[in-house]
Amino acid sequence: MPAPETATPEATEEEKPAVDMVDVEIDGVWHQVPKGTRMIEAVRMARGDGSTVPHYCYHPKLSSPGNCRMCLVQMGMPPRPAPGADPAKPDADGHVPISWMPRPVIACANTVAPNMGIRTGGELVEECRKGVMEFLLINHPLDCPICDQAGECSLQEFSVEHGNGESRFREGKVKKPKNVEVGPRIRLDDERCIMCSRCIRFSREIADEDVLGFVDRGSRTVLSTYPGRELEHNYSLNTVDICPVGALTSNDFRFQQRVWFLKETPSLCTSCGRGCNIKVETREGEVLRQTPRENNDVNSSWMCDHGRLDFHHLYAPTRLADHMLKERGDHKVATHGEAIRYAAALLKAFKPGQVAIVASARMTNEELYLVSKLQEVVKADLVDVVPRDGEADDYLVAADKNPNTAGAKLLLTGRANPGSKLSKIRKGVESGEIKAVLALGEDLTAEGAGFSEEMLGKLRFLLYLGTDGNSTAKVAHVVLAGSGSQEKRGSMINVTGRLQRLGGGAIAPGNAADDWELLRDIIAELGGGNGIYMIEELIKEMSENVSKLKGLSLGKIGAHGVHLVDTDETVPMLEREAERRSMGLIV
Repeated sequence: MPAPETATPEATEEEKPAVDMVDVEIDGVWHQVPKGTRMIEAVRMARGDGSTVPHYCYHPKLSSPGNCRMCLVQMGMPPRPAPGADPAKPDADGHVPISWMPRPVIACANTVAPNMGIRTGGELVEECRKGVMEFLLINHPLDCPICDQAGECSLQEFSVEHGNGESRFREGKVKKPKNVEVGPRIRLDDERCIMCSRCIRFSREIADEDVLGFVDRGSRTVLSTYPGRELEHNYSLNTVDICPVGALTSNDFRFQQRVWFLKETPSLCTSCGRGCNIKVETREGEVLRQTPRENNDVNSSWMCDHGRLDFHHLYAPTRLADHMLKERGDHKVATHGEAIRYAAALLKAFKPGQVAIVASARMTNEELYLVSKLQEVVKADLVDVVPRDGEADDYLVAADKNPNTAGAKLLLTGRANPGSKLSKIRKGVESGEIKAVLALGEDLTAEGAGFSEEMLGKLRFLLYLGTDGNSTAKVAHVVLAGSGSQEKRGSMINVTGRLQRLGGGAIAPGNAADDWELLRDIIAELGGGNGIYMIEELIKEMSENVSKLKGLSLGKIGAHGVHLVDTDETVPMLEREAERRSMGLIV
C-alpha cells in the first residue's frame, strides 16, 4: 500500500528487537514460539485459526488465576538422564525425545520452555475436561432457552464438545440470588456464575474500581458487590462482554434479541475523538447493540459505557425521516429531488461572501471533502466546524468530543482551530452581511455554536442537514434528513492521528439519505459537476486531490486503520497495558 506522506514507517527487520524463540512440540508438530509465551497462546499461534484450548477464567488482557481448570493440557519435557548416564541424543532436526507427565497442567498460567511438548487432546486431557465440565454443570440452571447468553455462551459450547452428555448428580441444585441489580446498567444471575472471576479482575485491574468479589464458600459461593458499592463505573458493561456465561447481562440489551439473528458490522464509536473500534450489531437494519472490537493500537479490547449506548439517539422521537421545505411558516414533506432543487435555487441568488457554512467534525472525511467543494461553488468566505471539548479520563475517553477534528483540519479548516471563525459568522449574521447559512450536521442553537433562534431568524436562507428535528431544523427553510454514524460508510481520523473506517450496518429511516449523497447532489445542481455514484468513487477522488490521503481506499485502510499524522495524544489504557505486559502480568 502506498504510504501517506506523513505516515509512520514500519520498522524493518533489522530495527525490530530480537525475540528469543524456543522449539515446542504442539500436538505432534514442532513450532517456534517466543520464549515466555503462555501455553494457551502457543497453541493459538500453532493452530493459526484463532482457536485455542477451551478456557473460562483466562483472558489475554487480564491476569491468570488458573481457577477454572478447563484449559488442562498434557505437558512433556526431555527426560533427565540417570546419574552417570549420557543425555538423550537429539534427532536429525535437533529435537530430543519427550517424556510426558502423567498428570495435566493448566495452559493459561504456564509458559513454554525449550523442547517442551504440549498435547491438547488424548484420553488423559479429555477425561479431565469432562470432569471439570461435570462439576461446573452440577448446580448450573438448565435455562438456556431463556438465557440472554444463549448462542455466545462458552459453557453451552464446551458442554457439547467436552461434556459427558448426561449428569450423575441426582440431588437438588443449590439456589442462589437471581435478577440482582448490581449497577445501573447490569443485572446478575448468581446461579449461572461459574466463578471465573473475569469481572472481578477487570474491575480491579483495568477500571480501578474494586467493587466485586466472591462471598461464602464451596457450592454456596456467590458473586457480590461490596457493601454500599455498585458496579457503576463508565466501563462496567465490559464485564458483560467478557462473562463467559449469562451471569452478567446488560439492562439495555436484556431480552431484546437472540444473538444469532444479529448482523455484525465492524465500525467506529463516534462519541469522542478516540475512535474505539466496535461491532455494530443490527437486526433488519436496526441497531440493537454495540460491542468493542479488539484493536491494540486504539482501544485494546474495551470501550466505555457512554459510547456503547450512544446509538439510541438514532431512534429518538425527533429523528428526521423526511426532507422538508418551509412554506408560509410551516414545514411540508418534500422528495429528495424537490429539496435539492429548492435549496440550489435559493443559493444561486446570493453573491460571493453572503453565504457561510458551519459544518461538523462529526462528519466523515468524505463528507468534509464535499463540504470544501460546496464552499468553492457557493463562494463562501467563512467555513468552520463546532468544537466540543470535555473531560478526558485515564482510560479511553478523550477530551475532544468530536470524532473527526483531525479530518476537519485536514480537509476544511486548514491550520485554523475549529471554532475560530464562529464569532465572525455570528457577527456577519447579526449585521446582515451574511444572508445564508448552511448548517451541516450541527444544531446551531446548541452549546458551542452560540447562535440563537432570533439570530437565525434574520437569515434569508437557512439550510439544515442532520438527523434530529432540533431548534435549527425548526427555523430552517430547507431540512435535509441525513444519516447517523451507524448508518454510513466512510473514514475518520482519531485524536492520535489514526485513519480508520466506518462500516455502517444500520439503515436510515424513511427517506433519509447519506450525507455525502445530499452534498453531492447540491453541488451538482449548482453546476459543480457530478459523476460520483459510490462511496468508493468519492474516496478515490479525494485521495487523488488530498496529498496526505494519496493512494488510500477503504480496503487499504483495513479493519484496524493506518497511522496518518503524528499528534501529542496518547492512550492511557494502552500505556498501562504495555506496562503490565512488560511486568509479565498479561500476555
